[in-house]
Amino acid sequence: MKRIVCHGCKYFFITHKIERPWGCKKFGFISKNIPFSEVFFTTGMECAYRKEKKNKKIEGSNE
Repeated sequence: MKRIVCHGCKYFFITHKIERPWGCKKFGFISKNIPFSEVFFTTGMECAYRKEKKNKKIEGSNE
């Protein structure tokens, strides 16, 4: 079983709130647990909406 991770997902964000530091824009919640865990513990299924963030190309960069 492949484990889904939130980091790198376009819907994942950090709230900077001590009591609930992580959130998921797709499901519309913030939590003290990483969103993957919250979705799994609530539904019993892995997140099916994970979508990789697109990297923005920095102008003038030679990389």
